[in-house]
Amino acid sequence: MSNSAVQIVVVGSYNRDLALRVDQFPAPGETRLSLGRIESPGGKGSNQAIQAARCGATTAMIAAVGQDPAGVEALSLWSGLQIDTSAVVRLSDVATGMAMILVDHQAENMIVVDSGANAHLSEHHILAAKPLIAQARLILAQLETPMAATKAAFDQARRAGVTTLLNAAPANAALDQQLLALTDILCVNQTEGTALSGQTSPEAIGASLLEMGPAAVILTLGVDGAMLFQRDQPPLCAHPPTVKAVDTTGAGDAFIGAFAAQWLLNQDPSAALHFALAAGALACTRQGAAASFGDRQEIERLPASWSARP
Repeated sequence: MSNSAVQIVVVGSYNRDLALRVDQFPAPGETRLSLGRIESPGGKGSNQAIQAARCGATTAMIAAVGQDPAGVEALSLWSGLQIDTSAVVRLSDVATGMAMILVDHQAENMIVVDSGANAHLSEHHILAAKPLIAQARLILAQLETPMAATKAAFDQARRAGVTTLLNAAPANAALDQQLLALTDILCVNQTEGTALSGQTSPEAIGASLLEMGPAAVILTLGVDGAMLFQRDQPPLCAHPPTVKAVDTTGAGDAFIGAFAAQWLLNQDPSAALHFALAAGALACTRQGAAASFGDRQEIERLPASWSARP
């Protein structure tokens, strides 16, 4: 893919995921037998890039992987989806990231991540990708890679007039205020929103986070849908299609990737919110993270059982 064709540049992580199904989560000191396992590609950055690409957005990754089989797998996966890998670095002295996931009978999950190469993505790597960032329309990042690298990418984007979208996950109460000031669209779930704002109600979280700098705040609420906050406008509330969930792993990443791809079409936040909720709901109906993501046609075929209201 030519760099000139890239719409979304994702600065983020790749992990090799090992998911174990359990009847219930173990208590401290308890051992439980797995009901089955799935090994698959993961990492918030990679997941979101994959969903954006499957929704038709031309996409690139800025990431770090190891010179190991998992790193080879990542590059092969992205190339197969026509995701630009020209800014992906391979490190010889550290392994590719890894995540251990437990999924219970209610489709809830618990995740532990070993960052590996993700923790070594640096400002130097971002500087090398400056031309890629400058020609994009949207820079998307999360918090599974060093904040300094993300801040450098957003600074380059701001200088070039490129929109920035930060998924502030995993939750981090010590989020750099300079990074927030460089963020155009901030997306968090309610737990992350509370950690950042100190507030608990959705309305208070949204109002508090807007005061920190972003032009828009998206708050995801699980089965209750999502809310979008913008200054001097009433919140937009939307609800997802009703589906039978089997695994919620990656649903939030499906939401983000789909939102980014849909927002690029006409910058209509309502349409992007609805489409993203459908993508997240569809991901819940299948096992795994990226393997559960649908393409644009599958997402659009979901029953239009959502609603929007001020």
